[in-house]
Amino acid sequence: MLTRRLFLRLLGLVYLIAFASLAVQIRGLVGEHGILPAERFLDWVHSNYGAGAYRLLPTLFWLDASDTALLIGAWTGAALGLLLMLGVRPRLLLILLWLLYLSLSVVGQDFLSFQWDALLLETGLLAVLWAPPRFPRRVSPPPLLLVSEPVGPADSSGTGLVFDGARWLLVFLLFKLMFLSGVTKILSGDPTWQYGTALDFHFETQPLPPWTAWYAHHWPEWMRQALTWGTLAVEAGAPWLLLLPTRFRRPRLVGVLAIALLQVGIAATGNYGFFNLLTLVLCLPALSDAPLIWDDRDSDGLPRRRPWVMIAAPLLLGLSMLSLVREVAFTVPDGRGTRWWPGWGDTVMGWVEPFRSVNGYGLFRVMTTRRPELVLEGSRDSTKWEAYGFRYKPGEVTRRPGFVAPYQPRLDWQLWFAALGPGSNLGWLTSLADGLRAGTPEVVALMGSNPFAGAPPKYVRAALYDYRFSTPEERSRTGAWWVRSLEGTFDLAPRAPQ
Repeated sequence: MLTRRLFLRLLGLVYLIAFASLAVQIRGLVGEHGILPAERFLDWVHSNYGAGAYRLLPTLFWLDASDTALLIGAWTGAALGLLLMLGVRPRLLLILLWLLYLSLSVVGQDFLSFQWDALLLETGLLAVLWAPPRFPRRVSPPPLLLVSEPVGPADSSGTGLVFDGARWLLVFLLFKLMFLSGVTKILSGDPTWQYGTALDFHFETQPLPPWTAWYAHHWPEWMRQALTWGTLAVEAGAPWLLLLPTRFRRPRLVGVLAIALLQVGIAATGNYGFFNLLTLVLCLPALSDAPLIWDDRDSDGLPRRRPWVMIAAPLLLGLSMLSLVREVAFTVPDGRGTRWWPGWGDTVMGWVEPFRSVNGYGLFRVMTTRRPELVLEGSRDSTKWEAYGFRYKPGEVTRRPGFVAPYQPRLDWQLWFAALGPGSNLGWLTSLADGLRAGTPEVVALMGSNPFAGAPPKYVRAALYDYRFSTPEERSRTGAWWVRSLEGTFDLAPRAPQ
């Protein structure tokens, strides 16, 4: 089946991007001398939970969390992603890729806690069920590759077709991702979504806006409002078309195209790592008309039953539906939704949560309406302060915001969250400042520019600014993309010895 082949090869590309993107940052983030050292984190968890730590944090890096092990894990994942793109042993590679990415996500802590990390793990696990042990060497393409595909031979029961639960799980994952992204915005009670003004703020306040976001921010108000309502319509409405039976080909195609266009629009005005690409890849299983069979066929073309898929698919579907219900229940304001959340639901989800592969979603359910930004500054005498630069997040107001996706600079992203609540992020912010004071090469390498190349600073502080996009008149006059005003500073004092 060519749709499955294309899906798995593109999923290999996403894995390649995710692992390679992480590999070049991982030493500074969670390496031995990084901001949140993985080895220290695992030791702390083990000292608190004993043997239970292995169940709570399933990761291969219990064996070794050194820099060498982390780099081997990340670059091995990138190599396996490349092999999956080439069609080598897809089922085995998907199992290994899922295990490696889960292991890195666990030790990555705050830096691998994004929704697309969870989405990749969930997609990767479900893809194991859909993947064949190996691809046939020769495939005759149908006339329409992605819309209409030939159905395989009749099964032994004589019915002609057997429902493909593995593929349908991936379709339901796309449904869950998009539907929850829409319904949680509606249920959250956020006024910007209720009154259609969310995009008045989004382009300016999103984590890493590119230069196109500046232009989108200055679109006419009616256009931004229409796009806001359109976003809600696509996210909450289009996913239902994916669930229509195969004979409703055109409505399903409309649903897929609507979702795809939304992802292209988001990617054109934002930097969201590999999220948009992964969502587009997830559209492929929904384009197939062939329900297929539960099993692969051997070299003679005869059915080969896969009872493990027939058991795993309904189980994973039930868990996925439960995660959807939980996300909706806990989004309803004032705790009203928890009244119909079953008490046993927490127990069941607690069993699977350590594997991070059955998730709820809901991006930007509450829109940020202003943009606080942290700028790290160093000084050798506590009088003259110089700012560190970052490669990707806003800093100098005259620097044009750039595109960086599908690469994700994870420190730059986390600093966006930290600016929204500096107090709740003082732990890793202080650790970052410790690395800068020590001149730790792995940490300094995460920065864009280092004004203390000769010797590290003695003091490090964070300056909190309020940023907004410049108006067309301001940009014409000054060349600045941003306008900022200082709100205050706070010291990032050295941590007490542990």
